[in-house]
Amino acid sequence: ESKFHDLIEDIRGAKDFIHMEYYILRADDLGRRIVAELAKKAAEGVEVRLLYDGMGNRMLGRWFFKKLTSAGGKVAKFLPPLITRLNYRDHRKISVIDGKIGYIGGLNIGDEYLGKVKRYGDWRDTHIRIEGDAVDQLQLRFTMDWNFVCNNEIELSDKYFPENKNNKGNVKMQIVSSGPDTIQQNIRNGYFKMMNEAEKNIYVTTPYFVPDDGIFSALKVAALSGIDVRIIIPANPDHPFVYWASKSYLGELLRAGVKCYQYNKGFVHSKTVYVDGFVTSVGTANMDIRSFDLNFETNAYIDDKEVTAQHEAQCMEDSKNSTEITLDWYDKRSGWFRVKEAISRLISPML
Repeated sequence: ESKFHDLIEDIRGAKDFIHMEYYILRADDLGRRIVAELAKKAAEGVEVRLLYDGMGNRMLGRWFFKKLTSAGGKVAKFLPPLITRLNYRDHRKISVIDGKIGYIGGLNIGDEYLGKVKRYGDWRDTHIRIEGDAVDQLQLRFTMDWNFVCNNEIELSDKYFPENKNNKGNVKMQIVSSGPDTIQQNIRNGYFKMMNEAEKNIYVTTPYFVPDDGIFSALKVAALSGIDVRIIIPANPDHPFVYWASKSYLGELLRAGVKCYQYNKGFVHSKTVYVDGFVTSVGTANMDIRSFDLNFETNAYIDDKEVTAQHEAQCMEDSKNSTEITLDWYDKRSGWFRVKEAISRLISPML
């Protein structure tokens, strides 16, 4: 709730422009509220652009944006879901206000993200609000995505990258993007580097755990080296095949000494990695092959002890609201459990 409260307040305070990009935008109470606020600002003369994914919002009609577009706001769809590109999804969740305030993390726009959908219950997610120079990197990311869809409509200018920012601290941060349009798997490689350089601990929270061989090995080797490795996944999955695929990886990790947890207090959707009390990654990429290779993703990598300490404390709190998966429990799983794991593991690269 705090994320959307702050976002709406920042939207209301916008003077020059509002740029937003989301994988999912529901036509529900929260979605209507956000679009209504954007329409008000567009009517005031503020430049408003809203980019949403074609696959994630395949049932969303243009009627939903009529008030916004009538007020002068611009709306664009990223890759309408044609059969040849169903896999390529703009999974980013980015907001930039006046080039001075940015948002990035796991929260899309919809009532379920406020815990108002019974199917999921309470929603546990992580999003960050940024002020300072890193906002330029978010704005550049949005500009490239919008221009890809809208034929280079936005021209780079000082308007979108103001020098007078609200720099309040000295936190080191990189905004990193990857997807089908990048040569390297930048976010995946960032995770891999963090894990390989860990000396004390690696804490991972992800709704979908389908790692590639490199990440899988890095976690096992870290645990075998005596590093405290913990992984939190949902107990209440939203995609059954992904859930069973995730479970299929746990046996080897448990035997290597990794501590695995199932979050019980609703649905956990955070995409976070914390290492050694110093490095934090928060963003849109899950710990799975789809996010590494097929989705368009963006993460913030933060090198700061205070920020990481705050996030690690939340991770410890999440583990208290979870059930630890023990090796004894895992070894006693039923035959049907094992069949579902095997089938899901086989198709895991496509999930």
